[in-house]
Amino acid sequence: MIQPAKPDLVTVNVDGKEIAVPKGTNVIEAARLVGVDVPHYCYHPKLSIVGNCRMCLIEMGMPAVDPATKQPVMDPATGKQKINWIPRPQIGCGTNASPGLHIRTNSPLVKDCREGVMEFLLINHPLDCPICDQAGECKLQEQATGYGRGYSRFIEQKNVKPKRTQLGPRVTLDDERCILCSRCIRFSKEIAKDDVLGFIDRGSYSTLTCFPGKQLENNYSLNTVDICPVGALTSTDFRFKMRVWFLKQTNSLDTETSVGANTVVWSREGAIYRITPRRNDEVNDTWMPDSGRIAFKQVAAPDRLKTSDALDVLIARAADLLKAGSVAVVGSGRSSVEEQFLTRKLAAAVKATVALVSRTGQGDNLLISADRNPNVRGALVTGLVATLPEAKLTALAAAIDAGQVKTVISVGEDLVAAGLTAAQLAKVSVIYLGTHANATSAAAKVVLPTLTVFEKSGSFVNQQFRIQKFSKAVPGLVGATDDLVVLSRLVAAAGGAAQPADLPGLWTLIAAEIPALAHAAHAKLPETGLLLDAAPWASLPFVEGETLHFKPAATAAVASSQ
Repeated sequence: MIQPAKPDLVTVNVDGKEIAVPKGTNVIEAARLVGVDVPHYCYHPKLSIVGNCRMCLIEMGMPAVDPATKQPVMDPATGKQKINWIPRPQIGCGTNASPGLHIRTNSPLVKDCREGVMEFLLINHPLDCPICDQAGECKLQEQATGYGRGYSRFIEQKNVKPKRTQLGPRVTLDDERCILCSRCIRFSKEIAKDDVLGFIDRGSYSTLTCFPGKQLENNYSLNTVDICPVGALTSTDFRFKMRVWFLKQTNSLDTETSVGANTVVWSREGAIYRITPRRNDEVNDTWMPDSGRIAFKQVAAPDRLKTSDALDVLIARAADLLKAGSVAVVGSGRSSVEEQFLTRKLAAAVKATVALVSRTGQGDNLLISADRNPNVRGALVTGLVATLPEAKLTALAAAIDAGQVKTVISVGEDLVAAGLTAAQLAKVSVIYLGTHANATSAAAKVVLPTLTVFEKSGSFVNQQFRIQKFSKAVPGLVGATDDLVVLSRLVAAAGGAAQPADLPGLWTLIAAEIPALAHAAHAKLPETGLLLDAAPWASLPFVEGETLHFKPAATAAVASSQ
């Protein structure tokens, strides 16, 4: 694996502790490295610096140097170089680390500044914490406790601002909670490239709003809710649904495109309430598209497939169909690496090649790629297919018309949407594995209900050829079975060798049989993923949008996850 170049390091002093950091590191981030919290609101590591809130005021100094001789000025009392402290506090977010920089974050002056800033921020802020959606995640609430005076001197009437303002189809604004940090404005302008938000009026009457004739309706609008440090911007879908401290967090992935944005699934008692982005600077920074946030609604969709028949009965019916021979297998770019590995085993057992269906759309040069399948690269890595999938199953359609196929196994793909006609489906026996009802499940002789990505664990390989894992967030639907169990049973029913149906057992085989994954193990995959060697597939004509930090995987070899 190619090692990144080492940055130039400089030594800074934070509250008497010296630390070496890359030159240009923001003071807030430098302090964090020594366990010192510099409170802030407007600062965000992925946005431009504006210095709006002033909460990050600190004392700053530099080693004293004689202006004439350029020699260090020593302090006779300590024998060390004297530090010239700037007489007024400075904002930490607007300061980068330089050689010899000294900062104080806990002096009486800094404490007094923080208390003053907090007092101003709370002058018109409503006392509605018990009903605020941000409760449990509110930086204003946390920092008022940690850095505020603990009492209020304000006796005047508060200035009331608009509530329940619809900024767009997915975001609702309670403006009286806004602290004018401008994070949402900068995100919309700098990241989403949709400059629609701004402040109007002045002083305590300043209000966040959309520009005339515009709405906050881009596919990244809910990221403004994520980065709002208070409860001003709220998700219309999640609003007043659940307290966050009741929710369990599970790491997962956005399956809407091949970018593989890292996510967190928030659930309670088997129900999912929201999905938010998880920071991974190599893939998605701290963002995700809105389209991936509603994917959890498929779990409780009314068209979910389930059955009261025992799995043994369904597998026996499928085995009877497989005995006729002439079997075709349609795999899926939405299946996990582990499921694709077993699909390959199933195809080998029935002596069939595997077709894959593509899903494409317009990439947005951000976190939506043209390839809308999350795991086409996984199919290449596992050897399920050797080429990129086609939009329509033309070869399979021709084989059915020629009478060369008697049975089709579809792993989660709607064959009608992939180009087969109802007449062609009527000519064959279909074994369908899937989560939701469609034209193929309606025409299938055997339907094996399986689980959504939120009800199981596994891994995907994204467009960088980075393998990333996702974890089970909620229990599986009663009447549906884990895909790994179904596929392993089908392999056995087709006469193949017995296959493990659990991740540890499967990964023992995967590491032994897949060269690109020889040093990997699902349990030991880093949370940020493992970059694979993409060289064997570098010549394939992939077409997709860029990511924020796209790094061609062909430049890196397989790294051990041990």
